[in-house]
Amino acid sequence: MKKSLAVLAFAAAGLASLPALADKYVIDTKGAHASINFSIQHLGYSYLTGRFNNFSGDFTYDPKDVAASTINVTIDTTSVDSNHAERDKHLRSGDFLNVEKFPKATFVSKKIVPDDGDEFDVVGDLTLNGVTKSITIEVDKVGEGKDPWGGYRVGFEGETEIALKDFNITKDLGPASQTVKLELHVEGIKQ
Repeated sequence: MKKSLAVLAFAAAGLASLPALADKYVIDTKGAHASINFSIQHLGYSYLTGRFNNFSGDFTYDPKDVAASTINVTIDTTSVDSNHAERDKHLRSGDFLNVEKFPKATFVSKKIVPDDGDEFDVVGDLTLNGVTKSITIEVDKVGEGKDPWGGYRVGFEGETEIALKDFNITKDLGPASQTVKLELHVEGIKQ
């Protein structure tokens, strides 16, 4: 009996020394608690804004070990929406997103770099218009906790800028319109 208790104690001690696993979350797109928005200067006079209406993804997150977190997102580029049907048709064309050939864009994190408090950088590969490039998204944690339906949620906001030419978008929109700002709002439901 003593031998069995000793073995159990050693086993429990061994398990306690293993690193905690990050929790898995699914991005809440069904409840519309997430968005991927973009803005680009229009002729240097104003900004054109829009969003992607359809996307999905998941992430892992451990507040005690943020660097071990991961995120994967798939965007339906055919769902681009700038609130103007003719412009959206042009954005879907070969001049921009080329959705007939590349109907999906993806982001896969490669590294999370903690910064200050609830701020960190997410470094990963963005694949858009058939091109994969490393980008860095500056992220702030918004909050986390229990929701009214018995679940647990955590939310983040992030932003980055990408150069159109880096993703083989060669349509010349003028010198003020060479980069697009991406703004992300992500709320995840713990699985």
